Amino acid sequence: MKMLTSFSTRLMQRYLPDPYLFVLVLTMVVFGMGLLLTPSTPVEMVVYWGEGFWDLLEFAMQMVLVLVTGYVLASSRPFKKGLDQLARTAHSPGQAIVVVTLVALLASWINWGFGLVIGALFAKALARRIAKVDYRLLIASAYSGFIVWHGGLAASIPLTVATPGHFTEDIVGIIPTSETIFAPFNLMIVAALFITVPILNRFMMNEKEAVHVDPKLIEEKEAEKPADKAEQTPAQRLENSRVLSLVIGGMGLVFIGYYLLTAGLDLNLNIVNFMFLFLGILFHGTPHHYLASVAEAVRNAGGIIIQFPFYAGIMGMMVASGLAVQFSEWFVSMSTEVTYPLFAFLSAGIVNFFVPSGGGQWAVQAPIMLSAGESLGVDPARTAMAVAWGDAWTNMVQPFWALPALAIAGLSARDIMGFCIWVLFLSGAVIGLGLVFL
Repeated sequence: MKMLTSFSTRLMQRYLPDPYLFVLVLTMVVFGMGLLLTPSTPVEMVVYWGEGFWDLLEFAMQMVLVLVTGYVLASSRPFKKGLDQLARTAHSPGQAIVVVTLVALLASWINWGFGLVIGALFAKALARRIAKVDYRLLIASAYSGFIVWHGGLAASIPLTVATPGHFTEDIVGIIPTSETIFAPFNLMIVAALFITVPILNRFMMNEKEAVHVDPKLIEEKEAEKPADKAEQTPAQRLENSRVLSLVIGGMGLVFIGYYLLTAGLDLNLNIVNFMFLFLGILFHGTPHHYLASVAEAVRNAGGIIIQFPFYAGIMGMMVASGLAVQFSEWFVSMSTEVTYPLFAFLSAGIVNFFVPSGGGQWAVQAPIMLSAGESLGVDPARTAMAVAWGDAWTNMVQPFWALPALAIAGLSARDIMGFCIWVLFLSGAVIGLGLVFL
């Protein structure tokens, strides 16, 4: 395993482009495929690209806020102390890798946005405590927990088909989460990943090639101390007042309590961001400290701001040209009743490279996959989960979703993808076998 990991990390370091270049190359690849595999003309492909370019603006803003509010919350003293206390459970590099993987898996199963941020922040806390751990593998292990999100509580596809009035209700009706998220076959897949992924990450450790980081380099900067009250202007006294933060933060907590009482654990991205934002306001104590931390956090959001519109453009070309439908139909044509869940899983994994949005991907694939599954006698709940797991699977080598974690960690995609590719292979085998035989 060490030899294979050493090979893959060197390969990725040498040949994997920066995520921005990756999305530009992906744009040209999809453009070319549209010309070769569909009746679309060059002008039409450009139109599909341009018209779809801004379709992920709301989602891009949500992701920026995930990064900024999560970073700000983590830089507060109470939160840092909590993460540091949790980090004390690990006493060696091997334990650090296992613990961060388990924490990231659990957090991602609860909510994917929560998992992306918490995993990376906890990895940094561990790196500050255990200096000899391979920092690249530590962050890769934190990101590997993301593999379970579409089998968890915030899974967009099973939650969509469980909602009355969803767009495929005329095909499959309402599918309760007891048949998808909480179905025995899905829980067994999740359990298998909770066991195998931490073990795999532990076996990828290679002391000879480990990259260590100086703990001082990943310390969050403390906000500057304000001047003495006697020297402050009225505006500065307001900026350094704890009363305003307590009042606004208290209002936020009241709403969070109300939401949890009425909606339960429906932790969508908006409520996660809301929690991060208002807890950050409370934990930083004053508006001055909070805004100083925000200014530091915003510096890390550039990759998300620039790259998400390009992915929206790619999604526009895939959907409008019919490429996404073609990929799905190819796999359907090769399927039998037994192999169909596996091929649905593989097709969703490929489409996810170009349409990295669970909801967007389901909108494209659902009518084809559900109708084909029904004609083959496959349970629609299993079809939905096969597509859901495929959407989660190839995220292990798709830098789109790694951007928040990489920004928090201060690493590039090529630093972690050499490790993540083995998580891709392992999880593909576990999920594929689970979908077919469980």
